[in-house]
Amino acid sequence: MRVLILGGDGYLGWPTAMHFSARGDEVLVVDNFAKRRWELEEGIDPLLPVSNLHSRVKAWREISGKDIELRVGDLLNHRFVYKVFEDFQPEAVIHYGEQPSAPYSMQSRETAVYSQHNNVIGNLNVLFAMQSAAPDSHLIKLGTMGEYGTPNIDIEEGWLEVEHNGRKDRMLYPKKPGSFYHLSKVHDSANIEFTCRIWGLRATDLNQGVVYGISTDETDMAPELRTSFHYDHVFGTVLNRFLVQAATDEPLTVYGNGSQTRGFLNIRDTIQCVELAADTPADRGDFRIFNQFTEQFSVKQLADMVQATAKRAGVDARIENTPNPRVEQEDHYYNAKHTGLLELGLKPHLLDDAALDGMFAEVQANCDRVNADLLPPTIAWARNEK
Repeated sequence: MRVLILGGDGYLGWPTAMHFSARGDEVLVVDNFAKRRWELEEGIDPLLPVSNLHSRVKAWREISGKDIELRVGDLLNHRFVYKVFEDFQPEAVIHYGEQPSAPYSMQSRETAVYSQHNNVIGNLNVLFAMQSAAPDSHLIKLGTMGEYGTPNIDIEEGWLEVEHNGRKDRMLYPKKPGSFYHLSKVHDSANIEFTCRIWGLRATDLNQGVVYGISTDETDMAPELRTSFHYDHVFGTVLNRFLVQAATDEPLTVYGNGSQTRGFLNIRDTIQCVELAADTPADRGDFRIFNQFTEQFSVKQLADMVQATAKRAGVDARIENTPNPRVEQEDHYYNAKHTGLLELGLKPHLLDDAALDGMFAEVQANCDRVNADLLPPTIAWARNEK
């Protein structure tokens, strides 16, 4: 099929592009390299150097013999977006092209406004371009489990059957996001549901948990094809941070008491989920939602797992609790349903000892590249300015 990948230079976008190209699809990637600019602004580098997208597309062609088409442009430029849809006529639209960091969105008024403007307006431009130029295409949108927050009831897959005053209805599950970034994703979901209901578009919203790993069949083919591993306090994830801290003899810093619980999945499973959604598209007018994760862990559980991983490698890792820079519930109920993708055929790669040992060995081999100044959090959710 013709697969359009928005945000094709990103951590998930590039491995996804190679995967669909490898299986024989016609792939077009779009990016404006804004993520690289944000990293420059923050003084951040991934653990391992990542080639620019033009070089990676060229390397992919030389190594695989397959082509990935590249266009450079901004989703905020509606004329550019319309032209891409008119020219390429995508059948599947995989939308990763948004500002992805909760801390970045909470840094200042400017970054909060930018995150919401970039994400919400860019997504609206995509929806209007679909309606205008490719109304039968299928939008596969990367959402986040963070849209739900931590409610004191089970988290359903996007929809909730409600009975109120003797009447029943099916409604979007109530949202309680924890950052301006997560709020932008809530707005996206509402806009996508609206366009499916009013215009008859078809869409799948993948409410994704925290992704870990950088190894896929395609990224492992050559160093020039790798994707990014971020461990910093802005764009990094908690598991990556713990692995880096253990490898560099820094304490594993657990925010608060560490009982915060979230869903997690391997990068291979992210790509598998997107592929399953693309191969079994939603019906016209259907806003389909899947909760995309395979396991649930608390922050403290992850710290204990990394400590055990380090011990197997002969490293004595220490765990320290530190004040939580975020405003979030620590002791909370968390039971999120995630059966839809399993029913489509998802075969999970779980976070076992072998997976952790492999990631830790990779970090250890490159720990001389770690910038320890990027580990401590400097962005506080609660602002006390008058």
